Amino acid sequence: MEMLAWSESVSDGELYYLEDYLIKQGWASEGSQAIGWISLVITVEGYAHLAELATKQINSSQGFVAMWFDDSMTEAYEKGIGPGIEDAGYKPLRIDKKEHANKIDDAIIAEIRRSRFVVTDFTHGDSGMRGGVYYEAGFAHGLGVPVFFMCRKDVLDKIHFDTRQYNHIDWTTPEELRKRLAERISAVIGDRPNKLPKA
Repeated sequence: MEMLAWSESVSDGELYYLEDYLIKQGWASEGSQAIGWISLVITVEGYAHLAELATKQINSSQGFVAMWFDDSMTEAYEKGIGPGIEDAGYKPLRIDKKEHANKIDDAIIAEIRRSRFVVTDFTHGDSGMRGGVYYEAGFAHGLGVPVFFMCRKDVLDKIHFDTRQYNHIDWTTPEELRKRLAERISAVIGDRPNKLPKA
């Protein structure tokens, strides 16, 4: 069951196929075996492949945005989050603005994997917390993708306790959000080499 969860497989057959594929690629080999247990060991080639994948992510210019897609947040995105990411030299991606033919969950997972970082805004309305934002932050954390936490100041004391220990950008205006987000990205990740100078 653990291997099914770790590999995101939905059946034993899928797991065995994945195991066979990793071995054929030279990225894993069978390790010690016990009754009912098979272990895989990552090979040197497997570690090299993981390093290559990490390099691709580090070279990504995309910042994935997870937030409440409500009309009340339009200005926060258009004048704050989007421009803040661009000010640090990256391209923002909101999944509701991307054309795709997949299930939305598959598109979200694929884009988080392609991103250099994830910006998560936990602002919500009277209907309660946005579960998708928490899921996307957790998924990014599991992949080792940096996550930037934010929340409008008047909602900050209403967010879930699991994320309160992280250093949130608590914002009031979109202009403040833009400045602080750009500064946070630049401080933690660094500016992209192709960052445009401010006019």
